[in-house]
Amino acid sequence: MYVQDSSENKKKLTQLYNEICKQLFGAGTILLKVDIDERFLTFRSKHRRAPHSLALEGEVPALKREVDVQMSQIFKKRFTEKLEQELGLKVEVILRDYDYVSQWAFTEVILVE
Repeated sequence: MYVQDSSENKKKLTQLYNEICKQLFGAGTILLKVDIDERFLTFRSKHRRAPHSLALEGEVPALKREVDVQMSQIFKKRFTEKLEQELGLKVEVILRDYDYVSQWAFTEVILVE
């Protein structure tokens, strides 16, 4: 099942993305852009820096990076669940790259054909 490129769908996808961010990180994004191209959903987002992240980064940078990796995995799992349960989509894979220095993340959702 594909998602139609409409402002209504982009709004719903943005809400779901930010909902997961708030649950996991305590805040939504500063900037979020969603692109829909048939079975590909692309999210470009700038995240807020959480105070606990700053503390870890300054004291134990390797642990901060490991926490970021694990949180990204949890994000992908929960986002998959939301997309499938709330929108009835079938997710093949979610690819996510997050740069902890700049706080930018690119998330690509590929839907099942």
